[in-house]
Amino acid sequence: MSEQFLTPEGLEKLKNELKNIKTVKRPELIQRIKNAKELGDLSENADYQSAKEDQGFMEGRVLELENLIKNATIITKKKNNKIVSVGSQVKIKTGNQEIEYMVTGSNEADPLAGKISNESPLGQAMMDRKKNEEFTITTPNGEIKYKILEIK
Repeated sequence: MSEQFLTPEGLEKLKNELKNIKTVKRPELIQRIKNAKELGDLSENADYQSAKEDQGFMEGRVLELENLIKNATIITKKKNNKIVSVGSQVKIKTGNQEIEYMVTGSNEADPLAGKISNESPLGQAMMDRKKNEEFTITTPNGEIKYKILEIK
């Protein structure tokens, strides 16, 4: 598994999700299983089977969240704005279009909100580059040229 990066806000969001699962969703699901058990024969009880399946997914998510929270590298404020790294706010230009992105870990990536993963093709191509550096990404539709205008 590659190193996972989180902003302090992203870490807090994951902690809140974990807390919600443990204090709200898990007890609701336990009650759902209990109610389904009371309906009788478990081998043909669709409610019970569905609840048990949901429980498996939920417990898997709990393990995933606990692992992420425990092992993630927290992105702190950038001290070096000379090169692009995780946590950098980067303004790039392609054609006549200027776009600004924050480079985040894959768990927080949301391109529509201006957050791209360091593991995405664009994120990977920007890593360790400097202001005014140009680079090209090959896509299924051809090559796209970019220039780094600013790093914060």
